[in-house]
Parts: sequence; C-alpha cells; structure tokens
Amino acid sequence: MKVSRKALVGAAAGGLFAAAALAGDAGKIVIDGSTTVGPIAKAFAEHYMSRNPSVVITVSESGSGNGAKSLINAACDVATMSRPMKDSEKSSAQGAGVLPIENVVAMDGIALVVHPSNPAGSLTIEQIRGIYTGVTRNWKELGGPDLPIVVISRDTNSGTYESFETLVMAKQKMFEKVEYVGSNGAIRQRVMSTPAAIGYVGLAFMDGVKPVKVDGVEATPETVVSGEYPVARPLYMYTNGRTRKGTHLHEFIGLASSPEGRRIIEDVGFVPLKQAD
Repeated sequence: MKVSRKALVGAAAGGLFAAAALAGDAGKIVIDGSTTVGPIAKAFAEHYMSRNPSVVITVSESGSGNGAKSLINAACDVATMSRPMKDSEKSSAQGAGVLPIENVVAMDGIALVVHPSNPAGSLTIEQIRGIYTGVTRNWKELGGPDLPIVVISRDTNSGTYESFETLVMAKQKMFEKVEYVGSNGAIRQRVMSTPAAIGYVGLAFMDGVKPVKVDGVEATPETVVSGEYPVARPLYMYTNGRTRKGTHLHEFIGLASSPEGRRIIEDVGFVPLKQAD
C-alpha cells in the first residue's frame, strides 16, 4: 500500500501528546520508513482497517532514514525503522518540536543468503566481513566453486544496512565493488538470479534463496528469541509523542503486544516480542 496523499498534520509545539496522535484519532494514519518493517506495517494496516472501516492507513517504504525524516517533517504519523533513531535525528526532531517515542514491535534476524545452487552452508562473522571488505573475492577461498563473489548490500540509508554495519562489519568499510540496492526484495531477486551472489535480508525475505548459518547458527525465529543467532535486532515504530489512549493510533501501535498482533508478526515471518509475565 503506497501513500496516496500526505497527512495534514503540523509539528508539535511540545508536550507528550502530539499531532501524530491527533491525526490517528481523525481516522487516517500515514506510515513511512523501513522496507523490513513494511510487511508488519501492511499486515497490521489490513487487520486494523478490516475492523475499523472508517479508518484509512497508508504504508510507504522509503527506508528507515527517510521514515525518521518524514516523522520530523510531520509527513507521517508512524516512522517504521529497523534500527534505533540516531542522536542526530533526535536532535533534528527536537529542533522541529517533535518528540520521537520508540515502540519496539518485533525482533528480526538478518539472514545471510546465497543462490540455492551455492554449496556454502555456513560462514563465520569474520568470513562474511572478509567478503564485504573485499579481502575474500572468490568462492573457492571458502571451499566453494571457482567463481568471483558478487556482493550485494542494502543502500546506506537503510536501517538493515546500519544494523549489518554494526553487527557484522564492526564499522569497517565495504569495498568498492559491493552493489547497493534499495530493498530486501531487491537483494532477494538479485541473489535468486545470480549463482555467485551473497546478500543479507530480514527473516521474512528468505523465500527463493538459501540462508547460510552464521557462526554455525541458523537464522530462525527460535534462534533470534534465544539470542543464539548473532545477527539480530529489534524493529521499531516511532510516533511523535506518546499516543493517547482511545485514539486509533494508540490502538494500532498496541497491536504488537496483542495476541492477534503477535500472530500477524509470526505469519509475516518475524519474531513477536516475549509476552510479559
């Protein structure tokens, strides 16, 4: 669901209950941001609108960084992000009279994926870093076929890229031959069509590609929950100010902790939050 029109909300002048909550109460919620969180946002939107026919929810996937900008610029009510908001973004928000409130909605593993014909079954974090820094350039160096590795990454505006940069790259720069694409789906398509490719995607985007173990651990909901899988991160929905009870926006954000919301998160391939005791 692409955003068809912009929400007419103004930047908050301060306080916890902001214009975003009022927009949600008016029967329209605009969501923008992460392509990773997109499937959750879309499924939540469909679920919520089916039960509240007067509410219109639109979902756009311009990347985590652009989601933060949209929230700061009062162009959306919810910024979906696959990384935490940066200090610089929070500072920009403060300058615009916006108070970003972090809502963790799910957990995700970043799966390293190769073409189904690739015999590679497991890579260490060090080996993956070697591929992305250009130290390792041929699959034969990793016990595979004599093929130059085609290295695919998310674009640098992506929250998934920034999580990968932190969890795998240890802030080392990717080398000049890395190809950058704009979405999880684009990485999946590139890897599906390229026998020598490697890329990384969220758990919900592994269809048609082969995930490899990382440090001997499979990328599954179970290993993400247990903490065994080393490349995992929370997923976020940010609002401008705390949502007010009784508004559509409050109910929408609250889906993540509800039984139906947890089921939806599982159905689209992500990991719901642990239930409170």
